[in-house]
Amino acid sequence: MKSNARFLYAMASVLAICWLVPIYLIGLSALTPREAVSAWPKSLWPGTLSLDTLSFFVHYTGVWTAVLNSVIVALLSMLFAVLLGAPAGYALARYDFAGQNVYRLLIVMTRAFPLAILALPLATRFIAVGLYDTPLGVALVHTALALPFSILVSSSLFMGIPREFEEAAWTLGCTRVQAFAKIVLPLALPGMAATMIFSFVISWNEVFAASVLTLNQRTLTAFLFASLEESPLHFRFAGGFFLILPSLVFIFMVRKYLFAMWGISNR
Repeated sequence: MKSNARFLYAMASVLAICWLVPIYLIGLSALTPREAVSAWPKSLWPGTLSLDTLSFFVHYTGVWTAVLNSVIVALLSMLFAVLLGAPAGYALARYDFAGQNVYRLLIVMTRAFPLAILALPLATRFIAVGLYDTPLGVALVHTALALPFSILVSSSLFMGIPREFEEAAWTLGCTRVQAFAKIVLPLALPGMAATMIFSFVISWNEVFAASVLTLNQRTLTAFLFASLEESPLHFRFAGGFFLILPSLVFIFMVRKYLFAMWGISNR
């Protein structure tokens, strides 16, 4: 048992290092003077810290508009994914119906279609209905990307909550909706936090749909992608740091729900 635990801790440490080292290097480059960004060989330890690179980035024309668009799109995508995914997951967990397994398979298969194939039809349709170059249009596409994960995770969560809890609430006078809102949903909230995180992160980091479906109201990823060839190196590092930071802050805010889901005390 001890050897298994040591192996798991070692693998977790390796994975943590693989994730944290790129974040550390991007943050280090974003917090160093402009001339130090292109220096070689690059030191792994911070020498002179400076906000010069970040200051150049935040004062660049159009950055804050792109950041605001990214926040709006990510929040809308997270909201839609939870509002649509939770009821669908509840239906899969509580009701038996013909074609249930096929429906699960179709949910997963929605991720099998490359977004590049759908980009042109989506752009044409969005222009026709007035959703082109709007945060709502991009949020709808990002919701479609996050929805399969939201439905399947929600279904697993609701299957783990005993049906007897709801039946007891029914006998005490609650309707099905009241029993879901007062009993089932609070118990599923820790797991729903994972759905929220995934939906927010996938929307915040998605670049292809945001680039194709926007022209003036670009998200931060689309804005950085459009200016990638002509932007200096320190601008790219600062942009990468700005892309990483909100996701880390959001995960930190909902960490207590994740800890509760895994049975870990959070102090």
